This record gives sequence, C-alpha cells and structure tokens, in this order.
Amino acid sequence: MSRILIVALTLTAVVSMIVISSAQDKPVPAKNDYSKAETWLCRPGRHDACDVDLTTTVISASGKLTREPWTANPKAPIDCFYVYPTVSLDPTPNSDMIAGDEELNVVRVQAARFGSQCRVYAPLYRQVTLSALRAFLAGRTAAVDRNLGYNDVVDAWNYYLQHDNQGRGVVLIGHSQGSMVLTELIKKEIDGKPIQKQLISALLLGTSLPVPRDKDVGGAFQQVPLCRNSKQTGCVITYASFRSDVPPPANSRFGKVAGQDQLAACTNPASLKGGSGELHAYLSTRGSGMSAAAPKPWVTNGPAIDTPFVSVPGMLTAECVANEKGSYLAVTVHGDPADSRTDEITGDVINAGKVLPEWGLHLIDVNLGIGNLVDIVRDQSKAYGAANKAISRSTQ
Repeated sequence: MSRILIVALTLTAVVSMIVISSAQDKPVPAKNDYSKAETWLCRPGRHDACDVDLTTTVISASGKLTREPWTANPKAPIDCFYVYPTVSLDPTPNSDMIAGDEELNVVRVQAARFGSQCRVYAPLYRQVTLSALRAFLAGRTAAVDRNLGYNDVVDAWNYYLQHDNQGRGVVLIGHSQGSMVLTELIKKEIDGKPIQKQLISALLLGTSLPVPRDKDVGGAFQQVPLCRNSKQTGCVITYASFRSDVPPPANSRFGKVAGQDQLAACTNPASLKGGSGELHAYLSTRGSGMSAAAPKPWVTNGPAIDTPFVSVPGMLTAECVANEKGSYLAVTVHGDPADSRTDEITGDVINAGKVLPEWGLHLIDVNLGIGNLVDIVRDQSKAYGAANKAISRSTQ
C-alpha cells in the first residue's frame, strides 16, 4: 500500500475501528500541562501556527486574477476551539506533543482563517497517528490508547474554560478524527450542561453524525440541534462531501450510520435552509498535499500564482442529498471549456493512479466550504452578542 493512500486516510471511520485494538494494562500516561505555551498550536496574541499568510488569488471565470488580503481580528468578541484531523507522522500509535510540519500545515488550511471572526485556540493532543492506521490496514494490531487523545482535548478544554474563556461564546471546529473527539466532548461535557448556553455552534466536518430521520435533534446529541440558518446559535453544522457525479458507493466510509431510523446529518454551508448554494472555497494553490493528483494550471497561459490559496467564484455549488446512496454533501463543479479558468479541482483520494470513491472529497471537506463557514460564524457571533445584550438588559 502506498504512502500516499496511508496519508490520505485521515478518516473518522478508520480511526473508530482502529481504537478497538487499544493497548491494555499499560501505565496511565501523565496528563499534559496546558498552562505551557508549547501544548498549544494556536492561542491569541502569539506568533504561532495561526499567524500565517492566508492571502488568496481570486480567479474569475474570465481568468482575471485579483489579490485578496486577509487579517485576523485580535478584538474578536468570541472564541473558536479547534481540534485537527489525523495528520501525525509520528512512528508511534499515539502522537507525541511536539508539533510537526503536518500539524502546522493543517492549522493553516483549516483553522487560521476563522481568526477574522474569533480568537482561535488549538491544542496539541496525542491523537491516533497515521502509523497506527498503516498497521491496521496491514492487518496488524496497533497498541493505541483509545482514550488518550480524547482526554487530552478534555484537559485542554477545561483549561481554556478556567483560564481563558471568561464567559465568552465559543465555536467548536473539527475535522475527521477532530470531529470524532469533539462529538464525544459535546456528548459528555456540553449537551444539557450549563456550558451549553455559551456554545455558539459546532462545526463537525468530515464525519457521519447520526440524527433521527426528518428531525434536527436527537441521535448523537439530545439538546444540540442542527443549524438551519446563519443566525441560529447553539447548533451543529456537519457534512461529508462527495462529487455530485460520484456519489457514495456501497463501501462508502461516510454518509451512512447504523440504525433504520437514523441517517448521517448533512447541513449545507452554502445554504443551511436547504437546497443548492454556491460554495465559497479556499483551495490550496498546490493542491490538497495528500493526494497523488496535483492541480492543473489554474489559468490557461496565465501568470504563476504566488499566493498560498485560490478562490474560484461561481465554480462550485453544493446540495445536501439523502437517498439510497446515503446522506451527504453533493458538490458540483461548473467548469467551462470555453473560458481560461481550470475546469477541475483535486481532492480525491488516489492510490496507484486510481480514485477511491469511497472516500469522497474528504481531503478538502473544510476547504470547500470554509468561506461560507467563516461568514456563518460572523453572523452567529452577531446574533449571540445581540441575544446576550438583550438578556443582560432584562436582568438589570
């Protein structure tokens, strides 16, 4: 099996299977001290993994290039708490607490852009590594500590609440293994508890979150519903993306959950109320970095693009679909051979030159909708602030 595929399997489904073979009768690992700066990838007011260049080249259908700057808002009124997906290249079953290039890069791609709307907190945690996934895929037992990563995130969350939060509203953001960890955190630490009133939203991306059919609450959570408009707070946005012309196959890793009366929740970041909408994607200029397929030139006979991200307005739309294939975010690419802009995006998992459709567009779940999600967080922040002002006035 190629290293490309192994790196590509940053997937909740695989992680949930591998942790079944956790090591037993081992000493309990020491807790992390989240008062130490090095245990965080991002904290406000530092030059760290979130203090990066997010300048974007906007490519119109005509091929015109426009430079879009980006700045963080150090006075943002809310916080974001981010848990990253399976990226660690450490050789051990659980990662160490030393940030590698892979952790730094995924923060740049998935989390830093939210810094325009919130103060970003991103803890390091001892996650299940890609080495453990390699062992699992080869049929070997991996001595994974099933609770280590989750307990780390709980400790980081509690430290944040005790020392940093100061009553502020917070958005939880995760992808793949990160979404799995945050789902458990919400179940055990937030759902139905006093802290739930400070939950602005949870963005649980690249996962299959169970919810009862035709309902917005139940299943994974008892009191935290799905978001249906950008001014709704205390709710969840979740999806797993597939190309609209390559729906989940029978062996799909996403879009399906156990139980006849349950389905995998899907909330379209481009249209929370339902239907189709335009995705405001921010795609890495050089591709996903995990797939064998490199992007073709973004513009025919155009200048080299020197920004780390590109945006392609009008090119991508999405719609939540629920059918016999599953429940998923169907992404349509609207290429036009007559114009000079590329007609393709990369993001499929590829092995030996072959696309593996069961993984969908998991590698770019976050990239596809991050512009929409940042806008939603902006609207939710305003709604949360207005509601809390109204509550404050009513109690005076």
